[in-house]
Amino acid sequence: MKHTCKFVPGFLAAMAVFGLLLVAGCQMASDQVARIKHAVPPDGVLLRGAGATFPSEIYKRWFELYQKQNPKTVVEYDAVGSGEGVRRFVGVNLDPGEQVEFGASDAAMNDADIARTKDGALMIPMTAGSVALAYNLPNFNGQLKLSRQAYIGILLGKIKQWNDPAIRRTNPEINLPNLTISTVVRSDASGTTFALTKHLDAVSPQWRSQYGAATLVNWPGNAMRAKGNEGVAAMIKRSEGAIGYVGYDFARKVGLRVAWLENQDGKFVPPLAANASAALAGTNLPENLRSFVTDPAGADSYPIVTMSWILVHRQYSNAATARALRELFAWTLSPQAQQMARDLEYVPLPAAVTEKSLAALQQVKSNDASGATIR
Repeated sequence: MKHTCKFVPGFLAAMAVFGLLLVAGCQMASDQVARIKHAVPPDGVLLRGAGATFPSEIYKRWFELYQKQNPKTVVEYDAVGSGEGVRRFVGVNLDPGEQVEFGASDAAMNDADIARTKDGALMIPMTAGSVALAYNLPNFNGQLKLSRQAYIGILLGKIKQWNDPAIRRTNPEINLPNLTISTVVRSDASGTTFALTKHLDAVSPQWRSQYGAATLVNWPGNAMRAKGNEGVAAMIKRSEGAIGYVGYDFARKVGLRVAWLENQDGKFVPPLAANASAALAGTNLPENLRSFVTDPAGADSYPIVTMSWILVHRQYSNAATARALRELFAWTLSPQAQQMARDLEYVPLPAAVTEKSLAALQQVKSNDASGATIR
């Protein structure tokens, strides 16, 4: 005998309401666990962020100091790489523990990711710095200078020995060893990789035709891979003959030597904050604040520099969250906070960039329960 199950409209409505309450309850429970985990005061705000490792040292210092001065705002930042930071910020198919209020990327966001972001996206330049080529040469005390031909050749896998003529040519006073070059690269989607490859894309036709600018690259040769700037720096330090790309602060932090690179004007310059500042001078941001300095002119300009962006939504459902984000990042853009960046060899943003960042930050709003926009 055939049995047919019939559901009356009232029962279906009740089940739908139950499902909504269950989802809401799970979300509330997840948020409550997060608040307890991070010791958020009952009337406080938890701001969770994730993304770029390149600026993580200055973010750590900023967020710790801000939280001391504003104990009701708890800031948690997970340095997982620019690609992962964008993914979590976009917020599609996330696990409960991956929820964030803001992201961070040295590659900003592309138009496709912006379109997928439910509550809109703003890219706010926050700091800047140099991408250094750090190396490990045993018993070497000189100052290594790499021409464009040399460092492009190394990264393309065409220059394989440290005593190659292209390297010796710009270091005639140094006895370079007959040692195999091992490149160390990022294994994760990285804004640091994007900054480097954006430069290579601008100055090397061969790189442009084979690889282009990307956050993740299938590197030529037998490159060694590591996760994050910290992982790359650590691998270079323990690998004789290695050279790799890292944010300059990470090279300095672990005591790695860095190459002076030939710039557009034919000068060899170090990746110091002053040389990165020279490269960024006169930066003109478009309306979306996404701009890249791929091959800066000027005798003092270091050739591989990048800005780093905080990613925030245009709309937040919680007014306290929107307000806390505006206040936090307005403080990090203040002259006091920007000067702290110099201590870690990051670069204070040019005044014109800071002005546009602050103006964009004021677009962060929230909706109350009735849907009315509030600030």
